[in-house]
Amino acid sequence: MKSVVIYTDGACSGNPGPGGWGAVLRYGKTEKELSGGEPRTTNNRMELTAAIRALEALRAPCQVTLYSDSRYLVDGITKGWARSWQARGWVKPDKKPALNPDLWERLLALCETHVVTFCWVRGHASNEYNNRCDALAVGAYQQWRMES
Repeated sequence: MKSVVIYTDGACSGNPGPGGWGAVLRYGKTEKELSGGEPRTTNNRMELTAAIRALEALRAPCQVTLYSDSRYLVDGITKGWARSWQARGWVKPDKKPALNPDLWERLLALCETHVVTFCWVRGHASNEYNNRCDALAVGAYQQWRMES
């Protein structure tokens, strides 16, 4: 199984507002950048979308280390929140609906295809790949702002 390192980030201008996501995939000496956005979304949706789109870009099952500065994304997986919400029909322990179940479903399915280790990194710090993902995400949402 190939080992891939992925960095992801999401960004939003307003919440909700135009949003963007960015990802850098690293396999050996090869790097690939991905980005995209939506005209009206939330930061958390963009964080999830970045991880989903990066994992979807892999052509075969891989061993993945995925870095994100989103506690929502990382804790949602590593602390078992998303699986718990899914098991309860996308309802949280406080009986409120879990947000973004469509994206969590996609992410959980991808985590069954790939062996993914989620790691939190401090945002806007000195991590060059996290900073690059942030720049990709901001660039993507700025395109939506210019079009509206």
